[in-house]
Amino acid sequence: MKYWILFIATVLGVVLLAMLVYSIMDRKTEARFAYQPKVEIEGIEPRDSLWGLNYPRQYQSYQKTQDTTFSSKYNTSGFRDALEENPETIILWAGYAFSKGYNQPRGHNHAVRDVLSSVRIGAPTEAGTGPMPSTCWTCKSPDVPRLMSELGVADFYSHKLSDFGGQVINPIGCADCHNPKTMNLTITRPALVEAFKAMGRDINEASHQEMRSLVCAQCHVEYYFSKTKHEGAQYLTFPWHNGFTVEAMEAYYDSIDFADWVHPLSKARMLKAQHPDFEIYTFGVHADRGISCADCHMPYRTEGGQKFTDHHIGSPLSNVENSCFVCHREKVSDLVNDVYERQTKVKEATGRLQRHIAMAHLEAEQAWKLGATEAQMKNILRGIRLAQWRWDYVAASHGAGFHAPLESTRIVASGSAIIQEARVELARVLASLGHNKPVQMPDLDSKSALQAYIGVDLEQEKREKAKFLEQVVPQWLKEGKAREAKHKVNMIN
Repeated sequence: MKYWILFIATVLGVVLLAMLVYSIMDRKTEARFAYQPKVEIEGIEPRDSLWGLNYPRQYQSYQKTQDTTFSSKYNTSGFRDALEENPETIILWAGYAFSKGYNQPRGHNHAVRDVLSSVRIGAPTEAGTGPMPSTCWTCKSPDVPRLMSELGVADFYSHKLSDFGGQVINPIGCADCHNPKTMNLTITRPALVEAFKAMGRDINEASHQEMRSLVCAQCHVEYYFSKTKHEGAQYLTFPWHNGFTVEAMEAYYDSIDFADWVHPLSKARMLKAQHPDFEIYTFGVHADRGISCADCHMPYRTEGGQKFTDHHIGSPLSNVENSCFVCHREKVSDLVNDVYERQTKVKEATGRLQRHIAMAHLEAEQAWKLGATEAQMKNILRGIRLAQWRWDYVAASHGAGFHAPLESTRIVASGSAIIQEARVELARVLASLGHNKPVQMPDLDSKSALQAYIGVDLEQEKREKAKFLEQVVPQWLKEGKAREAKHKVNMIN
């Protein structure tokens, strides 16, 4: 009897082993033919639909960035009016385009549409030019590296945004990050290469794991438009010459006497932080552990036996199992609550700081009206500049409260101390000018009241934008599609 049992067990073992071998061979065969190219990608090809013929899984997952249904405690992939939620920022950005409109960003697939729809960029004039430089297109489309290659980098930066309306029609996509011949990650924006060079580093020496963050750092960074690198060009530049800290970049801006604009109320020379996501990430525990942006925001997936990078770029909170469980073993609810706890504490601190900065601008405005001198206001205006730079550095960074909560808290605390000192000095100046009572403030909780206070006619801005979207944008899209239709696609037999 025992021989029969041994025989049956042996047969079952052989069958199971054969099934395993067959499965392995089947998967290897599938892998061999999974990505057989169907079309030849030549040069800088901005059309994702063509790349998708060769890499359907990646393309199909990237198309999901059109989805706007995800929403966490503080962020969303859909529309959210940030000015409505934080009206005080209208005072902080008075005299700057952000005071007109500021919406939270949607998925990468919406990049071009969102630029065109924003009241912040205005609309082209009858002369055919708009208020914003072409540099504003830099991070929105793979048509940008194509144009840079065709025209030259400085020439691209020398135009107006509207000059390329019929050229920039494809949203962020494959050609922004991949070499079409090898599919290796590649840097397509010269500003990042130049920033590494300014730090004495060679970006070509970056490892593959580093590149999984650096392709994101082409755009998710602090930057400014230099008017001195090339005459007539608004040249995109990263202020990394002294390092990644908020103080290092501040020192760089001071050394070149740079200001994004002069505040019309306080008359302070202001800095506008863009979105220093990469810089703040480098101070967090995940960066310290060698974890890249893609590890969390583009985790690996398995489909049909094939492992590939999920190109549905978005919040890890929408995909905790794939993003977080690679390293963590807690419950989903515990991990999410940990994120929210960190974000909440940073949000509360930035909220208090922005209120104090808004009040400082209004108090400074009153001081000027009462006859304050430049000597009296010099240190105060410096304090407003530094405090708002620190607030904006954290507030404008996507995920700062989680990427590096300790560094974010340090920056906000520094800004809070600076603005408190500035407001104390303001109180002394106001008192010396005979104003011994609190400054009368507009309604700091009303978007419409604050925009009216600083002279923004939002309804007029919206009417002009609607006309632009109805009459101009369709023509741009038609021109772009006609241009692309002329490019022959080489199919591979």
